[in-house]
Amino acid sequence: MTGLNFGGGSEFAAVDLWTSPPHVALIVAITFLINSRHLLMGAAFAPLMQKLSRRKAFLILFFMCDESWAMGLDDARKKGTDLNPRYFFGVAIGLYASWITFTTIGAAIGPVLGDVTHYGFDMAFPAVFLFMLAGMWKGFAASRPWLISLVVAGGTYVFVSGAWYVPAGALSGVLAAYLLARPS
Repeated sequence: MTGLNFGGGSEFAAVDLWTSPPHVALIVAITFLINSRHLLMGAAFAPLMQKLSRRKAFLILFFMCDESWAMGLDDARKKGTDLNPRYFFGVAIGLYASWITFTTIGAAIGPVLGDVTHYGFDMAFPAVFLFMLAGMWKGFAASRPWLISLVVAGGTYVFVSGAWYVPAGALSGVLAAYLLARPS
């Protein structure tokens, strides 16, 4: 799953939702919602990949994760150019190799460590996203959909049992972005 999915958020959600027997439809639906952000990320890359072959474009999309997307997009915007495949693959392959390596190590030593939340390791994933969001900050007006999504997801998590906070946060963020968008 780690090598083929390369999506930490959906992997964490799948593990959190795993029961015996597993609710496969719920896991698939939540994974789809979490990874649906890749539709927008790919759309943001599309104009920057027009000169690339289909093969390179599909490889870029396979290796695209939140971090490689943010770094590749930032590099292209700073230089005012298309996506640089060498830069992108340098970042993405490093992230992919790290992901596979450290997931394997974690699976091997995880049972020895026990509950890793006692060590604060559960903050690594949110910390990465906060760091990326800080780099994308364009002021309060642009962040309103994020804030609405956060508040709705947090409230749903507190008041509704199950994983309903994921679709509630995702859908409220999309709806907020649509309703708050300025007409062009």
